[in-house]
Amino acid sequence: MKFSSQSQETFAVTTPLYYVNDLPHVGSAYPTIAADILARFERMRGKSVLFITGTDEHGQKIQRAAESNHKSPQVYSDEISSSFVALWQQLNIQYDRFSRTTATNHEAIVKEFFGRVWDKGDIYKSQQKGWYCVACEEFKEERELLSDFFCSIHTNKKAEWRDEENYFFRLSSYQSKLEAFYQEHPNFIAPQSRRNEVLNFVAQGLQDFSISRVNLDWGFPVPIDSSHTLYVWFDALLGYITALLEPGEEPTLENALAKWWPINLHLIGKDILRFHAIYWPAMLMSAELELPKVVFGHGFLTKDNQKMGKTLGNTLDPVALVKQYGADAVRYYFIKAIEFGKDGDFSKTRFIETLNADLAKNLGNLVNRILTMALKYGYANALNLSIETIAEDNPLKIAGMTLGEEVAKAYENLAFSQACELVLNLARTGNKYIDDQKPWTLYKEGKIQELEQLLYSVLESVRLAAYLLSPVIPSIANDIYQQLGFVANFNDKNDVFNTVPFSIHANWGVLSCKQQLGNPHPVFKSLELN
Repeated sequence: MKFSSQSQETFAVTTPLYYVNDLPHVGSAYPTIAADILARFERMRGKSVLFITGTDEHGQKIQRAAESNHKSPQVYSDEISSSFVALWQQLNIQYDRFSRTTATNHEAIVKEFFGRVWDKGDIYKSQQKGWYCVACEEFKEERELLSDFFCSIHTNKKAEWRDEENYFFRLSSYQSKLEAFYQEHPNFIAPQSRRNEVLNFVAQGLQDFSISRVNLDWGFPVPIDSSHTLYVWFDALLGYITALLEPGEEPTLENALAKWWPINLHLIGKDILRFHAIYWPAMLMSAELELPKVVFGHGFLTKDNQKMGKTLGNTLDPVALVKQYGADAVRYYFIKAIEFGKDGDFSKTRFIETLNADLAKNLGNLVNRILTMALKYGYANALNLSIETIAEDNPLKIAGMTLGEEVAKAYENLAFSQACELVLNLARTGNKYIDDQKPWTLYKEGKIQELEQLLYSVLESVRLAAYLLSPVIPSIANDIYQQLGFVANFNDKNDVFNTVPFSIHANWGVLSCKQQLGNPHPVFKSLELN
């Protein structure tokens, strides 16, 4: 299944707009790392990319959190939102737009969108009675609640009984249209397990949902009735559209939708799947707008096979993790050790073991070995060889010739762990090739041609591995490229290695004698378990 089209010139990807009721956690960092990797990969392929992240800042949960911290909702939102910005910088996240639902241009977009849906006759006022989870900002059907009316997602939060007048969106009238859309677009919801969840839920019958609240000040007033405040999801989902506006552009739907719409991929947690895969497309249908291409719901993260939470005292602070181990290490572990789309676990032991095995003992060791050998045997520059001079049965040439295409398919399908493993296999082959061919013996025996072919093929494989892993570990890729004599910066969107076609640099056989090899040093030092 492909989540992006190579023929398209533009690619827009979003993370959720994170709720600012608390500081960012590793569950927020996880999809943001994934989105950043995909955005980097698509830029390498020469596409014009728009990577959107941001914060959702309205609603009762925010108002209560602000009150408990003795701050105004705006001051509180500003502080928490800035902590997301800071973490994304630490994790080397290269987003293009940071959308905030408190922005003035967002209010204009929300008003115009509301007007479209209102004119369509899909909004009405009625009485709402039911169980409301403040943490979810959502009314719950009893089938969705645990015993004693506890939320099935926020299991330590009890739903509150509400009986109030609200404005509603006619979701029920879009049931058949949604079912037809899902049938016609089988890749709209991914992975398959999430699609099945949505289809099963919709098949049980859709109910209209409330889009306003009373007795709530923190949010945009309903355009036709200022005594009501717009419900957080009706407001928040439109933050994706607001982010499409160019800086300083008049905030109209026409302007926002001109270039980047429809969004290619929404990356979200499975806990907010329904809002993105049911509510959002129905709202867009009502406004007569095209729907996004794919909604991908990733899994949950646990720590030492336990659900993370403050009450259990086992939260995982991404800021502390990055400070101790570095951005590339954190990025690599969560992408390599967990199959994207499934639930995953963090344990410090596995974290250390994965990083040491892959980045220190495999790839890092290969870089250090081959550069040390090349310089020891008198080759200050990459060798004056070309792909044609390397034997057809060379295992690195065989593996390298198709690797770029295989890794591209894996990235394209969000199979990030598979992409990493494909590259690591090349590095393993390189280490084995050195062990089998014994270049030290070739040198002693004066077999210079064989020695040079070995050095070139391993050096080129190191280059290719670094290039293909650069979306995941850009700083380590920079280090490897610089040791190979390239002036490269994979963290610069305008760098030549992010603008020269992927089809060239993803091929095996690019290295030339123009490259002056640098002094070898470890690109990743082994970590100690402490």
